[in-house]
Amino acid sequence: MNTRTLLRQHGVALRAMLVFTLVLGVAYTAVITGVGQLALGGKADGSAVALDGETVGSSLIGQSFTDADGAALPEWFQSRPSAAGDGYDASASSGSNYGPENEDLIAAIDERRAAIAASDGVAPEDVPVDALTASSSGLDPHISPEYAQIQIERVAAARDLPLADVEALVAEHTRGRDLGYLGEPTVNVLELNTALAATSR
Repeated sequence: MNTRTLLRQHGVALRAMLVFTLVLGVAYTAVITGVGQLALGGKADGSAVALDGETVGSSLIGQSFTDADGAALPEWFQSRPSAAGDGYDASASSGSNYGPENEDLIAAIDERRAAIAASDGVAPEDVPVDALTASSSGLDPHISPEYAQIQIERVAAARDLPLADVEALVAEHTRGRDLGYLGEPTVNVLELNTALAATSR
């Protein structure tokens, strides 16, 4: 193969690479981004949750409502435990990977059960499972309606709000099963706490 033919082949390959880079890397990405913004703007931007015009998190990622020492703040609904990094760390998403007979897991569950039973005034056996165990991602933004229900009295008392008002907020933020039969009912904790903060002002 002579040099002229080799240069022509390299030129064709280079032009093809530039065309496909522009079409698939730039144009396609711009079109899909534009469609996403037009059709599902909030979701395309990360499902941000705002309070007083300031973004406080994403409805897709759980977060902690505890003090600097990790103690639950009584005026907030508490999220499901997280084993992702130091808690709800999206860069370290994972579960604990402990088996059901792991001594550390059993001890953590017993500690959480005792703390929740004491703070929410319920019998230890009435503490829901999702209040005791972390999700497989460690980022689950939801809790069960049962876990939300046992927290209502504590939150209402801490904020000096009528019990009925807090119950109404929980009911408003309880989402049923997808399509009526898939999954379980859930409560998005960040959205609920954001609504709670707005109500308390």
